[in-house]
Amino acid sequence: MAEHDKGTNKPLSPFSIRFTKEERARLEKAAGSRTLGAYIRDRLLSEDVGRRRVRGREPIKDHEALARVLSRLGQSEIYSSLRDLAFAAKIGALPVNPDTERRLEDACVHIAMMRADLVRALGLHEGPR
Repeated sequence: MAEHDKGTNKPLSPFSIRFTKEERARLEKAAGSRTLGAYIRDRLLSEDVGRRRVRGREPIKDHEALARVLSRLGQSEIYSSLRDLAFAAKIGALPVNPDTERRLEDACVHIAMMRADLVRALGLHEGPR
């Protein structure tokens, strides 16, 4: 339903603004899960306007599946096992070559990044490990 001007009872008109591709990409990145309009409105009017109900974009099709994956990552020993293997390789308790050690360390980094991305995708806050 369109908003109306209280004085004239006419619908308020939208305001259009053009951005370069780079400007728009920068704004969309900064907006995160919020709609671009909500982000711009908040940035411009945050002190002048009360908080509006913001509907974020919904890129996630199956929130339950995403939550299950995040839960399994949190409950699994994958991260700590890979970290322990990398440590054992560093101290010489696990005979590996430098390439294997690097690959194990890379796996740890990628798993931590995936978990952080999943936490952000669900709008959760990272807790202690």
